[in-house]
Amino acid sequence: MTRYTKRNGLSRRTLLKTGIATAATALAAPMVWAQSNIVLRQAGTGVSAFNEIAAKAFDDLGITLEMTALDSDAVTQRVATQPNSFDIADIEYWICKKVWPTGNLQAMDTSRIANYDKIAGTFLSGKLTPESNIAQGTAPHTVGFTSGANGTDFVQEQSGWMTLIPTIYNADTLGIRPDLIGRPITNWSELLNPEFKGKASILDISSIGIMDMAMVVESMGEYTYPDKGNMTREEIDLTLAIFTEAKKNGQFRAFWKSFDESVNLMASGEVVIQSMWSPAIAAVRSQGIPCVYQPLEEGYRSWGGGMGLAAGLDGAKLDAAYEYINWYLSGWAGGFLMRQGYYSAVPETSKDFMSDDEWGFWFEGKASQGDIVSPQGTIMEGAGAVRDGGSFYDRMGAVACWNSVMDENQYMVRKWNEFVAA
Repeated sequence: MTRYTKRNGLSRRTLLKTGIATAATALAAPMVWAQSNIVLRQAGTGVSAFNEIAAKAFDDLGITLEMTALDSDAVTQRVATQPNSFDIADIEYWICKKVWPTGNLQAMDTSRIANYDKIAGTFLSGKLTPESNIAQGTAPHTVGFTSGANGTDFVQEQSGWMTLIPTIYNADTLGIRPDLIGRPITNWSELLNPEFKGKASILDISSIGIMDMAMVVESMGEYTYPDKGNMTREEIDLTLAIFTEAKKNGQFRAFWKSFDESVNLMASGEVVIQSMWSPAIAAVRSQGIPCVYQPLEEGYRSWGGGMGLAAGLDGAKLDAAYEYINWYLSGWAGGFLMRQGYYSAVPETSKDFMSDDEWGFWFEGKASQGDIVSPQGTIMEGAGAVRDGGSFYDRMGAVACWNSVMDENQYMVRKWNEFVAA
């Protein structure tokens, strides 16, 4: 857990503005909380628990953040069973499907979100563009809205009450080591190619891993799912049987749950093809090791994340949480995350915090004019590089499925655990 506490002395902001502003004021100008001793406990996955974001939020707002980074299953369990252990749940939308029915999160009033009208259509209507098809699985908009302030359901229209305020999303695919493979990789089926026996890996988070598996099974021509995101028991059995056979044949070097595990497997060369996340690719590249987030013919498996508020959060801490989320969507955090390879849920505000070259590379799919550096200043790409998969619209427009929670989730998890133990 990382904690940022207030520095000694008064900041310029503190001298200009004291006390706690009203929620209405929060929409008009940044609120300064430096005298309020507000501490917000943020529990989430490691994809967005960056020390730099906590430090910048403190500098800009005077809010102290305690960030706890957990894997997806652990943060799901915490939000579902320990409602007093967090103030903000920084989670993925498929997790929302598991935790919203517990009543441990409160509906969020969109009238308090300054940039609500700039949120990407994927989160509001399910459509990136008016012509877009909605992919299979737990698409964010299907669990993004509830019927009212006390809603316990999910509704498909923009009701004014959200379960999560969206922050980031991405199109995920397989990571490869092109220097060790030495030939083009164009299909998901390559994950089970015997050529990579003992050098493949998949992530051990059932609700995500099962979707990667489904992409592989369809790519192999073994089966076409009516809905990969909501398999029947028979489809779950078929999917895991194929992967269990591959596991018993020694296809997998390891399974991973954390960002660092995936980086180490790939950077060491123990694994040459695996499920991967965009910042993990960046981390491998930053070591000077070739690593590609490979576009594949069948498309991407996607995910979206957002922030939810604990049901018991109220008063000044609730106002501070809304202020923090408004700050998060105002551009600096989005620009930081986009340099990691993610997309901001409010891309147009992020553009103001990126150079033209960075925006061209990360969002528009243009060749870089100069060095592309990580938020930490490490050179990731040289001049002339083009982002794997191209532009935002190329990548997010090729999403085949979203991370998902199925009707048969309990059965799927039991079968997944049997697969891991096989």
